[in-house]
Amino acid sequence: MIRAVTVDFWGTLMFDPPSSDNRYKQKRLMDFETILRSAGLAVTPKALDRAYEESGRFLGRLWRTCKDVSVQGHVAAILEAVEPGLPGRLGSGALAALVQAYANPALLVPPTPDLSAGGALAALAAQGTILCVIANTMRTPGVVLRKVLDRYGLLAPFKLLTFSDECGVRKPDPEIFHLTLRQIGLAPAEAVHVGDDPVLDVQGAQGAGMRAIQVTATPPAALRRKPDAVIRQLGDLPAALSQLP
Repeated sequence: MIRAVTVDFWGTLMFDPPSSDNRYKQKRLMDFETILRSAGLAVTPKALDRAYEESGRFLGRLWRTCKDVSVQGHVAAILEAVEPGLPGRLGSGALAALVQAYANPALLVPPTPDLSAGGALAALAAQGTILCVIANTMRTPGVVLRKVLDRYGLLAPFKLLTFSDECGVRKPDPEIFHLTLRQIGLAPAEAVHVGDDPVLDVQGAQGAGMRAIQVTATPPAALRRKPDAVIRQLGDLPAALSQLP
């Protein structure tokens, strides 16, 4: 019996073009320059751009190990790349302002939701299905992604939201799935994960002992990794769940 459904965020609930991070980047760096100057540190745009790219390489290396850090860790990585030891020399007010400047650009230009998701999630919740989010964050932290979901009326159906920046583990590591299941008190066989990525979502969930439904327009026969079902959008989810063996 399927008692819970866990849902991916990027590419499943929400969509954003590849250029979005560059748009967010410029806003972040402009605000960083202003905040640091107010703290008495003159940092050039070129130095901030270099530090931002260096932090991206740090995050990439970390993410490849299926680990993650908080948004404060992201900001610290940028500041360390600007000047070693800089985070420890800034006051708490400046650091808090930098964290906000880093985290919030997605609220100014939010991603686009799957417009079919609301009805499907409401129908499943009405049936008593426990709904959760399991998502890898990128540079936008889970605290902001919750606000994005709420803005579109998609937060309320979810009992639990597990974001990698908050738990320190990233998909496809089975632990992020098991962590979520432990918190809702269910076994892997009682839950299905839904997501678009064949490795992060399908391989990750199946490796954790769950069934996996992939959101994709690719015909099932052409998929290298075989999910337990395929849907084109979340609006198709209730019907797909009812057909799982």
